Amino acid sequence: MSILNFDNQTLIKLGHLTGSVHFHFLGFIISLDDCSIVDTLNPYAQTLSDELAVKLIAPMLNHYTLSKPTALTGNLVKFRDLPGGYAYEGAFINRAIKPLEWHFNENPFLLSKAAELLGGQRLNIGDDSTEILVLDGISLTFILYGSDEFGASVNILYDKSAVKCLPTEDLAVLGELVTLRLIDAKHWYLQQLV
Repeated sequence: MSILNFDNQTLIKLGHLTGSVHFHFLGFIISLDDCSIVDTLNPYAQTLSDELAVKLIAPMLNHYTLSKPTALTGNLVKFRDLPGGYAYEGAFINRAIKPLEWHFNENPFLLSKAAELLGGQRLNIGDDSTEILVLDGISLTFILYGSDEFGASVNILYDKSAVKCLPTEDLAVLGELVTLRLIDAKHWYLQQLV
């Protein structure tokens, strides 16, 4: 268990936005009572230390409380099509997309299985796909195409409503964070099969 650093105003807003003092966030349980964050994928979480989780999640949730989340639009866009996204596209591909291609190349069906542990819903696009509602107004869709000859390719699409909830820089970090959590969830899922 780790502690997130939130002021009282942020705690009140998060409680209002999430509708709960205990909420699930990408395989973590966050308690607004004591600002604790517990990783439900432990001991199989290999890619994200508690310290890194705190450094990534606390600022993102702070920024989220400054927004007015809106309903999902159903209009999906690539990261590069978000405001200013083209400037971060290379880093986003290397940090969010390439690791998914590598980790799910041999077993594409594991993508949706891993995503279920993060609240994801399987879709029928590509060889495997899933939509993860991260927070109200922010969903990410992951589409994987497997290829024996060329390896897997992954697309990550954001619902266009996400730009009303977080700045593009935070959405880049979020894409990377969800990627890390999907990899951890894959490890957790595979351990349950043993």
